[in-house]
Amino acid sequence: MLDITAKIYHDEDAARAHLESVLWPNGPICPRCHGQRVTKLQGHSTRPGVHNCKDCRKPFTVTVGTIFERSHIPLHKWVLASHLMGASKKGVSAHQLFRMLGFGSYKTAWFMAHRIREAMRPVGDPPPMGGGGGAVEVDETYYGVKPGRETKAGVGHKHCIMSLIDRDTGRAVSRVMADFKLSNVAPILEANISREARLMTDEASMYRYIGWNFADHGRVNHGRGEYVSIQDPTIHTNTAEGFYSIFKRGMRGIYQHCGSQHLHRYVAEFDFRYSNRIATGVDDTARARIVLEGAQGKRLTYRRTDGGYVIAA
Repeated sequence: MLDITAKIYHDEDAARAHLESVLWPNGPICPRCHGQRVTKLQGHSTRPGVHNCKDCRKPFTVTVGTIFERSHIPLHKWVLASHLMGASKKGVSAHQLFRMLGFGSYKTAWFMAHRIREAMRPVGDPPPMGGGGGAVEVDETYYGVKPGRETKAGVGHKHCIMSLIDRDTGRAVSRVMADFKLSNVAPILEANISREARLMTDEASMYRYIGWNFADHGRVNHGRGEYVSIQDPTIHTNTAEGFYSIFKRGMRGIYQHCGSQHLHRYVAEFDFRYSNRIATGVDDTARARIVLEGAQGKRLTYRRTDGGYVIAA
C-alpha cells in the first residue's frame, strides 16, 4: 500500500538516496566506463548527488543512462509516478498524473508515463516459458476495430496482439503484430516457449503447424462453445482470456486512445503488472522497486520531425 507521507515522495534528496540504493546496491558505478573507483563531489558549488570517476574522469549522477536523465521533473515525482503506475491494476492515465503531480503541461505527464513504460519492458533474455513440462497458454485478440466491424463513422484500425501466459510462473509475454499468420506467430512461440512445454491454444489452424514442436499440444474449440476440454480439464485458454479482460478494461476505461506507434509500450506495461502481481509474490512496494531497476540503461528522447513529434529510443 502506498504511504503518501514517505519522504521519498516529497523530498528530492531522499528520492535520490532511494534511487542510489536501488541502482547502486554495492556502491556507485560509472555509467560510462563501469568503473568503481568513484568519489563523491561535495563542494559548495556542486549539484547534489554528483560523483566523479577516477578512471574516465567524467562526472555523473545516478540518473545518467536512465529514463530520468536530463529530466527537469523533480526526482521525487518520478519515484511517486513509478509507484502509482506500477500499483494500479489497470494503469494510470497521463491526465491523472498531470492532476496529481502538478505538472505545467499534459505533454510532460504523457512523456513521463511513456518513459516509465519503457522501464517496465524486460531486459535480457528471460528463461523459456513452460520449462519442466509446464503449461503455456497462447491466445490472440484485436485491439481497436475488428475486420468486418467497421462503423459508418470511419473504418478505424485493428491491432493484432498475441499473448503467452505461463501457468506455473504467472509470467505474461505479449507481442503486437501486423497480422495473425503462421510466419508471424511461429518465431514468437519458438523464441519464448520451451520444447518441454504443454502448448494450450484454441482451434485456430495456424497452431496445428507449430504445435508438434512442443511436448504436447492441447486445443480447445471455442467455435463449438467449448471453453474447457471435455476430455482433459487442464486444456483451456481461460488464463489468457482473463489477462485480455484486464488489458481491454484498462485500455478502454483508463487510456481510451492509443496510437499504433505506442501500443507495444502499453502492452509491455500490462505484461509487467501481470507478471509481477500478488499471485506471483510481488507486492506494490517490490513492484515499484522493479520499475526503478528497469530504468537503468534505457533512454527515450522526444524530438521534432517534419511529421510532428516522435519518441525515439
